[in-house]
Amino acid sequence: MRTPWIVPSVLNADPGRLFDEVARLDAAGVDAIQWDVMDGHFVPNLTFGPEFIKACRGATAVPYEAHLMIEEPERWIDQYVEAGCETVIVHPEVSVHLHRTLQEIRRLGAKAGVALNPHTPLEAIRHVLGSIDHLLVMTVNPGFGGQAYIAEMEPKIAEARKMIDATGRDIPLEVDGGISPSTIGAAAAAGADTFVVGSALFRDPGGVAAGVAQCRANLAEAIEVEAGSPISAIAGGK
Repeated sequence: MRTPWIVPSVLNADPGRLFDEVARLDAAGVDAIQWDVMDGHFVPNLTFGPEFIKACRGATAVPYEAHLMIEEPERWIDQYVEAGCETVIVHPEVSVHLHRTLQEIRRLGAKAGVALNPHTPLEAIRHVLGSIDHLLVMTVNPGFGGQAYIAEMEPKIAEARKMIDATGRDIPLEVDGGISPSTIGAAAAAGADTFVVGSALFRDPGGVAAGVAQCRANLAEAIEVEAGSPISAIAGGK
């Protein structure tokens, strides 16, 4: 299993201090940062455009993910790649020509990701898996931060793990929604290796660094470490 990554979402960050918030996450030792892009149509919320992301690119060297919860994502992917996003994640629910969209993301030099809403079966991606570099299983219905983790998604995560392992490729299996120190272990046990943590970090009484450290500690407890593998390899992040 690949070394787990903690990937904060800036959805719950102070929108007036995004550059500083990203720098604070960088100092906390996160592995990547996710930008939740919402258009008010596919999901009931409005968030960041590419200019916001581009303006914060200088705050950190960690990879950026753009999670495009928008209609017709193929119209905008070039702008998010240009803004500095190494991974662009789209939804099959609104990407009519998903294979073409994934190929375009790759052509632009980014990793092609797919996110599945809770009701969307894995069958939706089975025949394009060879074009997917990153798989995200939503553990809430997208649109707002602070929602409760849907434990019913754990069998889906486990099935996705089997699907990825069968390819023999190193495809991150990410979960997003309600991930916190109290839920991250269950998601990891189901097979996830990349964890989007949002409101739990920004609301941690000890600050984001304490939240990241607690998530890593709980991951280390939850994951069965292979014989001879030091637990510090998991707890240490990057």
